[in-house]
Amino acid sequence: MEKLIIKIKKYLEEVNNKKLINNLFIILIVGIIILIVVNIIIGEKQVTGNNSTLVETSDNSTNIDLNYESILETKLEDVLSHMVGVNEVRVMLTLEDTLEKVPAFNTIQNNETTNEIDSQGGTRETIRENMTVQVATGSQGSLTVLKEIKPTIKGVIVIAKGADNLEVKEMLYEAVKTVLGISGNKVEVYSSK
Repeated sequence: MEKLIIKIKKYLEEVNNKKLINNLFIILIVGIIILIVVNIIIGEKQVTGNNSTLVETSDNSTNIDLNYESILETKLEDVLSHMVGVNEVRVMLTLEDTLEKVPAFNTIQNNETTNEIDSQGGTRETIRENMTVQVATGSQGSLTVLKEIKPTIKGVIVIAKGADNLEVKEMLYEAVKTVLGISGNKVEVYSSK
């Protein structure tokens, strides 16, 4: 081991110290530049990946809302078309907001109280509280949902043959209010051609 150290010392003495320092400095600068470039490239890939996830999530949310809306419309059309005096029903629904999912959380709370008495007889009480909140995920890494809050219905338009008869129109009006649980000012019933 000593022979190796002696050889290194001889080599360093033979080589001009300024030249060695310049070479080490250049190598250091090149290394830093490489690290910066790699960090920028990796950062862009992560940002792009995160954005695509957000887009997929919002698209999925929009699809759920459209499905919910179209399912309600289809069910209403089916039910209303079976009423006496009603033919060819068309229903249009508008939603005020989107489907809201309430995730499950694991909450861990720690409280620690410390009482200290100093040499002059004074007391000090220190209270430390830690709270950790984690979103609960399922077995496949999917979000565990406690409940889903359905969107609020903004308004309904019903167009049906036979709605020119006031009794039929009133039946359609009451049926929509009852089924959807909404107030009358959100429902309009019209007769079709």
